Amino acid sequence: MAKKREERETGLFLDGVIEAMPVFAKELVAGGVAGGLAKTVVAPLERVKILFQTRRDEFKTIGLLGSIKKIAKTEGIMGFYRGNGASVARIVPYAALHYMTYEQYRRWIIHTFPNAGRGPVLDLVAGSFAGGTAVLFTYPLDLVRTKLAYQVVNSSKVNVQGIASTKQEYKGIYDCFLKTLKESGRRGLYHGVAPSLYGIFPYAGLKFYFYEEMKRHVPEEHKKDILVKLVCGSVAGLMGQTFTYPLDVVRRQMQVQRLATSNSAELKGTMETLVMIVQTQGWKQLFSGLSINYLKVVPSVAIGFTVYDLMKSCLRVPSRDVIEVVTDNRNSQPSIHS
Repeated sequence: MAKKREERETGLFLDGVIEAMPVFAKELVAGGVAGGLAKTVVAPLERVKILFQTRRDEFKTIGLLGSIKKIAKTEGIMGFYRGNGASVARIVPYAALHYMTYEQYRRWIIHTFPNAGRGPVLDLVAGSFAGGTAVLFTYPLDLVRTKLAYQVVNSSKVNVQGIASTKQEYKGIYDCFLKTLKESGRRGLYHGVAPSLYGIFPYAGLKFYFYEEMKRHVPEEHKKDILVKLVCGSVAGLMGQTFTYPLDVVRRQMQVQRLATSNSAELKGTMETLVMIVQTQGWKQLFSGLSINYLKVVPSVAIGFTVYDLMKSCLRVPSRDVIEVVTDNRNSQPSIHS
């Protein structure tokens, strides 16, 4: 009896907390959980993808399976999660801001332009601005994540017992952050942010566009099915990534250029980097790792959208239709000063 009473009291307490939370806070929590879970699931493929994008000579020629074997042999299982701490530390606030600001921008557009349509164009615009906002707030963590993932334990440094040498450029997230700040200053923490913004605006917009547009064509009785959400999310991520992937490659190479050991000229701005990659590495390098990215994007975006929708249900976030009706009613009320 005492245990049941305690469980009931705990449930009532949680209900009270959930009811007291404002809508934007619930959306932040839902987005953060969705982003962290999705990123952790695909972390091994993310590591291999970054190495494909930034270390062509070492990994591009041995392919996907060869890269996996190389990492497993020289770094062990945990090698697949190198940089994942920084990745999760970045993706949780990034996803939280991304989803929350998408909802906020969407409501702001409806409130400011009540005569504007509420079709896929609205999702495209709101998603684009939300992606840009999230990138600006979390980019330094993405830079740190990439530098940590870029580090590779050389097979020649494996000792007699088969244990990889622990000598590394960066020892962890905090060490990488401090060294980058010391070497390049505050501007160094945003090196490569331009292609990130160029890429995230169309990618984030297209991702929300395709996801919401596909859901509109799903019969009402199937809209809550998890499998349907997973399929819609997969296609949305796949389509969005295909159009913007070359800018992701440019961003990665700009982020790690200080660590590169090649004798090529230093890469500077976005366009200079793009031209340099095409001239020195070939245009195919702009799509290096794309096949791996497809394998990563499909589960990542699918899990992200699905978990976000499920978390919103658990946190009792009102549907968009309900919120938009409230917004319309506010817009239609006459001003007391009129």
